[in-house]
Amino acid sequence: MKLSLITAAVFIGIAAPAAAWEGKVVACYDKVWVPASYKTHKVLHSKGYTKWEHRGDQLAEVYYAPMYIEKKTLVMEGHYVKRKAPCRN
Repeated sequence: MKLSLITAAVFIGIAAPAAAWEGKVVACYDKVWVPASYKTHKVLHSKGYTKWEHRGDQLAEVYYAPMYIEKKTLVMEGHYVKRKAPCRN
């Protein structure tokens, strides 16, 4: 009786780890970093204008373009996503 119990215990001990790995791979995924996204808009700092300047021995009309300040607002922080990929193993 003891021999049959010991044999059964050894058999279960050997078979249990094998039973745990009988699953089938359905899909594989990679971990991909998605950077933060921002919403931007421009605020006028100074208007464009023209100005007369002395350049050497001449007078020149010089155009200065308008200047803007860019304001950024965080929409979504950077995060990881799972992306479907071919299985390597």
